[in-house]
Amino acid sequence: MDLKLKGKLVLVTGSTGGIGKGAVKSFLQEGAKVIINGRTEKGVQAVVEELASLGTVYGIAADVSKAEDCERLVEKVNEIGQLDVLVNNTGVFEVKPFVEVTDAEWLDYYQINVLSAVHLARAFLPGMMERNFGRIINLASEAGIKPYPELVPYGVSKTALITLSRGLAETAKGTKVTVNSVLPGPTWTEGFSQFITDLADEKGQDLDTFIAEYFKHDQPTSLIQRYATVEEVADTIVFLASENASAINGAAQRVEGGIIQSIL
Repeated sequence: MDLKLKGKLVLVTGSTGGIGKGAVKSFLQEGAKVIINGRTEKGVQAVVEELASLGTVYGIAADVSKAEDCERLVEKVNEIGQLDVLVNNTGVFEVKPFVEVTDAEWLDYYQINVLSAVHLARAFLPGMMERNFGRIINLASEAGIKPYPELVPYGVSKTALITLSRGLAETAKGTKVTVNSVLPGPTWTEGFSQFITDLADEKGQDLDTFIAEYFKHDQPTSLIQRYATVEEVADTIVFLASENASAINGAAQRVEGGIIQSIL
């Protein structure tokens, strides 16, 4: 299937590892030109060098939780060319009881997980609408619909991204710009490995046993009863960015293995 992404310019934030890096690989395989983003120059350049053989890849270091860094990132992207696809992937989470989360930590969640997407969408959406083509994809989570007591701030931030996505899709109504959110479930990445380790520690359980029995005890509603792969989530992101997915707009696309027990 030709996804018609050849030559499209794509920015994936938080793409030096995990799902973000997987999305970069998938976009490159479709012939897109991809901008890798991370907080440090060293980390960004390492991934640029690693993936350069797959296609045209750029690197821009910026902490997208900071408004001034977002402005600098936008300027550098515009120097490269007109952005066709924005993937807001940057996000953080931590296992912590609700009553122990401070106001400062709540604000950090909002700055990193939500305002980073707001800043970049606000910068790039007008140009996409003017050119009558563009894709914005916000990485949310099944936690945005199915909250977890150990991840309350994270879940709240992901609910916000789902709402943001629909609101932006309504803003671009009648154009060929689409805005969607993607809701991965448990996906085996470096970050999720740390989450599982922290959760096992919190419950006082052996790590290997906890990993083996995670779906049986902690995610019994999962229909696939396994972790999603980075490639499965990345390929969903890339499909939503394609012209083949033009009729999918304002949607919360689940890639969570059926954990959420709902027909909608």
